[in-house]
Amino acid sequence: MRRFNRHRQNLCVIHWNGADYVMSYTTRVAKIDYSNKTLDQLGWWSVTTQRHINYAADQLGLTLNRNGH
Repeated sequence: MRRFNRHRQNLCVIHWNGADYVMSYTTRVAKIDYSNKTLDQLGWWSVTTQRHINYAADQLGLTLNRNGH
């Protein structure tokens, strides 16, 4: 599990079922696609969770794909 510098208590990357996901609180909110260098968002979220997703994409150097679901 990887934690970020900001949002440390509520944001991390986990490996689950053969893939890496961004977790906000206890929910998988985005899937990391290393081959396309994208972070595929898994739905529409609250302002706080969207902030987490945007921050994770920036920190991981990935392009955010909001149509990933």
